[in-house]
Amino acid sequence: MTTTTIALPRFRRRILPGFGISLGFTLVYLSVIVLIPLAATFAKTAGMTWTEFFAAVWSPRVVASYRLTFGASFLAALFNVPCGVTLAWVLVRYEFPGRRLIDGLVDLPFALPTAVAGIALTAIYAKNGWIGQWLEPLGIQVAYTPLGIWVALTFIGLPFVVRTVQPILEELEPELEEAAATLGATRAQTFRRVIFPALRPAIITGFALAFARAVGEYGSVVFIAGNRPMHTEITPLLIITKLEQYDYRGATALAVVMLLGSFAILFGIQLIQRRTARRANP
Repeated sequence: MTTTTIALPRFRRRILPGFGISLGFTLVYLSVIVLIPLAATFAKTAGMTWTEFFAAVWSPRVVASYRLTFGASFLAALFNVPCGVTLAWVLVRYEFPGRRLIDGLVDLPFALPTAVAGIALTAIYAKNGWIGQWLEPLGIQVAYTPLGIWVALTFIGLPFVVRTVQPILEELEPELEEAAATLGATRAQTFRRVIFPALRPAIITGFALAFARAVGEYGSVVFIAGNRPMHTEITPLLIITKLEQYDYRGATALAVVMLLGSFAILFGIQLIQRRTARRANP
């Protein structure tokens, strides 16, 4: 009786190169695209004295732009959470004529140039626009006000929430909802105890992405804002203004403050997301 010996490969073949080459490429790519530009921003700001730095980043006009930029971005991202979840739910759970068209229109803010979006929103919400002419008799003015900035940031941030929540809803089995209903749970209880825990990480991620996108938005906001100092002037516009005035140190100082503020808020959101995941999977 003979036995046949099958030689097993010592190493499993991988499509990509080895760890060293892949890690080296990753580090070089991140350094060139992300780390070096950020380091240059901090290095440019380091040439300023503390007095010059605080004078550049803490004047009343700049503080008002911080308040408007971060406040409007937060409110827009917060508003997009229920709207995005509802839209994702309708697209996943219901079949109706035009569903694919609406699903494609969700990505329109991704593909639409921001300047085009700003001009279109201004034309729609101006006093003589399609919607603005009906809001004007009610005493509601959207264009050239903080409300218009919020509308623009909501427009560009909605797809982030929808596209983050939609895949989770597609993987969520309807049988879980049917089982909860069989056990006597109401619709509110089913959503709160079955659906929402599964969607919570995706909702937090979508909120973070929408907020980060809104903080750095310039093109769609600058047209509808009116750009009045202390009222409708956003921080990215101030950075562009300082660059046009050849005040590179002042522009980089504002950029550093925006960068640190965004990092701090996103870091806090990540901590909340990790604690939520730990509670869900102890």
